[in-house]
Amino acid sequence: PQGRHGHLGGARLERLRARDGFEFRQMDLADPAASASLFDAGPFDRVLHLAAQAGVRYSLERPMAYVESNVAGFLNVLEGCRRAAVPHLLYASSSSVYGANETMPFRESDRVDRPVSLYAATKRANELMAHSYAHLFGIPCTGLRFFTVYGPWGRPDMALFLFTRAMLAGEPIRVFNGGDMQRDFTYIDDVVEAVVRLVEQAPAGGPAPDVPMRLLNVGHGSPVRLMDFVHALERVLGMKAKIEHAPMQPGDVAATWASTDALRARIDYAPSTPVDTGVARFVAWYREHYATGGGAPA
Repeated sequence: PQGRHGHLGGARLERLRARDGFEFRQMDLADPAASASLFDAGPFDRVLHLAAQAGVRYSLERPMAYVESNVAGFLNVLEGCRRAAVPHLLYASSSSVYGANETMPFRESDRVDRPVSLYAATKRANELMAHSYAHLFGIPCTGLRFFTVYGPWGRPDMALFLFTRAMLAGEPIRVFNGGDMQRDFTYIDDVVEAVVRLVEQAPAGGPAPDVPMRLLNVGHGSPVRLMDFVHALERVLGMKAKIEHAPMQPGDVAATWASTDALRARIDYAPSTPVDTGVARFVAWYREHYATGGGAPA
């Protein structure tokens, strides 16, 4: 479903409908019957599962939505892959699984048993659920821990979208924790390239003990201070931001930083688009999509 971001969801869908071979079905993956009907329409050579209830702060308001979409929905996807003997399931995890970890950069071998938000807990649950299905049924599963993905067509509740909208409207932007935060901002085109390469590389093995399960970070590998990110946006827009300071939000972490060693070893590639370039591309898309120099999106 289009969910909280209906306008952009509808616009994205219209672009996809023009592509040959694309078929859209709107359904709730948490509905076992609906999910089963989708897999009955197969067979599928690959399943790329990127649908989820996203966002840390929203999970404080609507916790059940996260359990329904991210846990029940993911279970139905796993069941569909099991029944259909899908050769490879690649699914979205999140850098949030690293939780309160302080040793950086984050590596796939780090502890991930201290989530600081329900969202993070549901994404770690996905990894554990996938492992159990890989263990029991030999389903090849790849989980991707995405780090702060940004760019055109991104979620309106993410920082870059919020900042751009506010600055063009002459409104202040909210900066948390005095700006003393770092994020491993990862440009969307780089993420897509990694996903496309990885979906063709199913983990080898079968049922236990040779479990075909893999977890990989997908990040830029170089954290950026939040205020440096703001300054990059100021340079692109040609205006200074009005800052409204706010305390650290529950469920947030001070810094994220991905080790991309495992990703490079697997596909000889890792995200590399500089923040200034990515921000400029986002702003160009934003201006074109909303066709205004200072209006706000619907």
